[in-house]
Amino acid sequence: MAEQITQEKINSVLWQAADTFRGKIDSSTYKDYILTMLFIKYLSDTYKEKVEEYTKRYDGDEKRVQRALSRERFVLDEKSTFDYLYSKRNDPEIGEIINKALERIENENAGKLRGVFRNIDFNSEAILGKTKERNAMLRSLLEDFNQLSLRPSQLGNEDIVGNSYQYMIGLFASDAGKKGGEFYTPAEVSELLARLVKPEENDRIYDPTCGSGSLLIKVAKQVPSGKVAIYGQERNGATHSLALMNMYLHGIDDANIAWGDTLSNPLHLEDGKLMKFQVIVANPPFSLDKWAMGFAGEGANDKKFKMEASLDPHRRFEWGVPPSSKGDYAFVQHMLYSLAENGRMATILPHGVLFRGASEGKIRKQIIELNLLDAVIGLPENLFYGVGIPVCIMIFKKNRVRKDVLFIDASGDEHYQKGKNQNKLREQDIQKIVETYEKRETIDKYSYVATLDEIRENDYNLNIPRYVDTFEEEEPVDMAAVKQNIANIKKELQEVEAQMEKYLKELGL
Repeated sequence: MAEQITQEKINSVLWQAADTFRGKIDSSTYKDYILTMLFIKYLSDTYKEKVEEYTKRYDGDEKRVQRALSRERFVLDEKSTFDYLYSKRNDPEIGEIINKALERIENENAGKLRGVFRNIDFNSEAILGKTKERNAMLRSLLEDFNQLSLRPSQLGNEDIVGNSYQYMIGLFASDAGKKGGEFYTPAEVSELLARLVKPEENDRIYDPTCGSGSLLIKVAKQVPSGKVAIYGQERNGATHSLALMNMYLHGIDDANIAWGDTLSNPLHLEDGKLMKFQVIVANPPFSLDKWAMGFAGEGANDKKFKMEASLDPHRRFEWGVPPSSKGDYAFVQHMLYSLAENGRMATILPHGVLFRGASEGKIRKQIIELNLLDAVIGLPENLFYGVGIPVCIMIFKKNRVRKDVLFIDASGDEHYQKGKNQNKLREQDIQKIVETYEKRETIDKYSYVATLDEIRENDYNLNIPRYVDTFEEEEPVDMAAVKQNIANIKKELQEVEAQMEKYLKELGL
């Protein structure tokens, strides 16, 4: 029996591959090449095993073998396989050979893999350097991956490749931090959001800023049958490609992931109007500056352009236009306008959205008065790569009957595990938040159910300490004991001084 491939083995090869690029290219760039090569190796090894299986089953009958292969999830020709690319690793045109293989894979699997490789160029001088240096890196990359078998029979657990993929995205995100353009949601925070929105069979699930798709996958996995429709949109082209691969590696072949700016160009439409979703989750870029420039038109001056509600054909900003330097409520309003009747929505946001005034205060008031806000959950600081500030989750629901808002303060030291570089939510922390949300109860120093009248009295300020009092009273001071202690210290000091005086006399000083 062939050796079983563990996740640790895959991860170690991926790190080895990363060493090929370190110090030469920024990690936010070279991750695309490593993760794309992992995807090609997976497709190739899976296909190779199927070829062997059908050849044996049909006793080498080529027509029957090809017919059976045509019904598989994807098809490859010989020049698209990893083995072919590896055989050409010393070719001076290796970058172009890889690009052509990717193009063929897309063309032969247009229904599922269209556009998946369009944002990656293995022959780019601008990114990978001059021919000699570029070819050396690509040769090393192919040699690293040649050590690894990703045949399904050797993997055992079908999630291993997908898990490694997400693991690497997480490590790259921690390495690159915010500068890499990745707003990666750590696995345990994704798990928390997924449990809070409770997706059901036949739901449409949507993430308007889906990044590499990890949050969407966590939510989809909450439905055991997998009978959900996945939709996402991502502005960064390379990250969009990673999301498509990520979905495919997790067995989600029909995800609809669009490429473009969600705010100025939302691409999930029905009859020209915003598509509606039963479940929406998001971790949008915090306080995005110049979020509205996509509405400005070509040649517009950054400083003179002023966003107005009338510029949006989908009329998403009628409750108010967010400030140009903070796009948080632009994403919130887009999501609320995309939420189906009885829909549930959870999004991660900086705490400023809870209390900032001006146009954000007006938008917040409208949302509260329309009874769309269901809960506000404060999370610990330093949970996210490159973002040390504490964040919150805001949960919204359509057609709410209740006239209250649940506040949870899960930011205290006892509600997370402290890490050297990054803090982490444990399973017990996630469970406590979810249980408190479901039971909707007031717990001393942890949660509070506030009426809409209370929120109005606070002038629509949602700052969590206004509702959840976590102040710990100090032990009362026993003044009599303090007085006695001072007297004892004075007495001891007098005795020490008298002893010192005696010693000094003896020394004749």
